[in-house]
Amino acid sequence: MQQLANKIALVTGASQGIGKAMALAFGREGAHVVVTARTTASLETVADHITQMGGEALAVTADLGVDADIQRIASTALHRFGRIDILVNNAGIIHPRINLVDFDAQLWRQVIAVNLTGAALLTKAVLPSMIAQRSGKIINISSIGGRRGGKTRSAYRVTKAGLISLTESVAAEVKPYGIDVVCICPGGTDTEGHRAAFGNRTPEENACLMQPEEIAALGVFLASEASSALTGTAIDAFGTSNPLFR
Repeated sequence: MQQLANKIALVTGASQGIGKAMALAFGREGAHVVVTARTTASLETVADHITQMGGEALAVTADLGVDADIQRIASTALHRFGRIDILVNNAGIIHPRINLVDFDAQLWRQVIAVNLTGAALLTKAVLPSMIAQRSGKIINISSIGGRRGGKTRSAYRVTKAGLISLTESVAAEVKPYGIDVVCICPGGTDTEGHRAAFGNRTPEENACLMQPEEIAALGVFLASEASSALTGTAIDAFGTSNPLFR
């Protein structure tokens, strides 16, 4: 039995990596999926894959650093499907290793805008419909880097720590309306963004790397009714990058 049959899911950063794996997993579990990212061709490939599996998908090219695009994502999804049951805030920028003293101010603002402000504003945009239907699941994708700071990673880790706090804050506000808000903190995962930031190392070269599908499987659980006991919490999914294994 499909765990997300006829649910409407909206996944950001869905053209690659964890977002793509999450969108495909939701489609396999029966959800109608709205996928959004900045790259049209890759996004449409994901949407086509969901359609080929027998699902329904809608691709919306947009930039979470642009306020008007954020509202357009929500309004387009609502116009097409009438509601949004699941929101996955996954889109993010992984910047190169840079000490704060050398950090370009515009890049700093861009990382904050996409990774944290975009997630907050898109959540704000979909919440009225979730509140009206008195149900919903919001999943924020943080990182192992959200648990503590690290040199040369300041902007990225600030945003990921912020997503954990955002999860806790919004969960407390919306639980009375039947809405659950949770956060996943993945460890090293074999994605395009990870390879670009840390070098083109494969899982064979770095045994600590997880596959995006492992995080997607957790996402399916959190998006389903089986996770009803969880809200306002961040789940560490560190794999063998967990300090316990070192």
